[in-house]
Amino acid sequence: MASERTFVIVGASLAGAKAAEALRSEGFDGRLVLVGEEEHRPYERPGLSKEYLRGESDFESLAVHAASFYEENSIELIVGTEVLGLYPQASEVSLGDGTRLHYHALLLATGASPRRLQVSGGDLPGVFYLRRLEDADALREAIGHGGPVVVVGGGWIGTEVAASARQMGASVSLVEPQELPLLQALGHEVASIYTELHRSKGVDLYLGRGVREFRGAGRVEEVVLDDSTVLEAEVVVVGIGVVPRVELAQAGGIHCDNGVVTDECLRSSVPGIWAAGDVASSYHPLYGTHIRLEHWSAALNQGPWAAGSMLGRTTPYARVPYFFSDQYELGMECRGWLAGADQVVLRRRDGELQFLAFWLRSGRVVGALSANIWDQGPLLERIVSKQLELDPTKLGDPDVELASLVGEAESD
Repeated sequence: MASERTFVIVGASLAGAKAAEALRSEGFDGRLVLVGEEEHRPYERPGLSKEYLRGESDFESLAVHAASFYEENSIELIVGTEVLGLYPQASEVSLGDGTRLHYHALLLATGASPRRLQVSGGDLPGVFYLRRLEDADALREAIGHGGPVVVVGGGWIGTEVAASARQMGASVSLVEPQELPLLQALGHEVASIYTELHRSKGVDLYLGRGVREFRGAGRVEEVVLDDSTVLEAEVVVVGIGVVPRVELAQAGGIHCDNGVVTDECLRSSVPGIWAAGDVASSYHPLYGTHIRLEHWSAALNQGPWAAGSMLGRTTPYARVPYFFSDQYELGMECRGWLAGADQVVLRRRDGELQFLAFWLRSGRVVGALSANIWDQGPLLERIVSKQLELDPTKLGDPDVELASLVGEAESD
């Protein structure tokens, strides 16, 4: 006999869609409703700054599931609809059309929004933020006109868009307030490699500088930096980070602090409500603190984990954080949580665009990156998950076999 319970997922995202899939695969046979603001069925976002932006892939390559999946699995997919209110005492959410949905369990997968640059001219046509499919479509068309592109922000979105725009044939300038792109994410040793890669591909780098204003007659034409440098621009892409979308959670009285705060099972402070993906600041047993991960892998894995928790599973979510980036011919995968590392060890032969990097905290490896090396993933996962204490000199020596070094540490 089918359950009479109703589970509601707010956010038709990767996290939301994978949670819905897991609920069905794990036997939930009640009513299952997945609500999303966008007009599209759930899709994955990493390609928006890479192959989809360049026109090398289509929507179907991004879609989490085939169009028929939701009906076949009795998942009520409601798109183009905002959830406006959350009422935990009544166990209800209200939709933009006035409908109220009662729930027995609720998952918040509301994601994040791009942080806005508050300068004069910031609302001029031609200034783009990249988060949704329509953003990538409009940006691709704009770059295709052939005018100069200015990217503001040297984080992951900024550097990936800069790389894609160069691959599309545009002239590109990248403005970054820090001394190197990706410095905050990776540290000086690895960020330097990405910096030289972008320079070698013809990106003009304006480092240690910010933006004073955007200027143009009806459309952006110039970017004025804080040192009065003026850059011509037909297209501006701002990538200065994102902020978690916690408004709904806050309205429902849920504890939020840089995201919806959850325990290790992705349960929020309000019984019957969970959170997953970009919006969730979850307690991570491996690191002993709350972490909010803005990466594809967190959405992919936390969604199903939250689903299991909604069904009564109490296993902590303790997966090693993972993210990847592809820029030009450099592909990389990174495992671990790099915040608070006090040493970076680079394992690289001179001049080669393939290397390993390790982040250590008090002598123990808390993060590891492989660039254009694709057979070390399981070993790096092992190193990071165990936070092994490895000799930095040997760790950075390409002539020392990494597996043997790990084996020695594990046997100690």
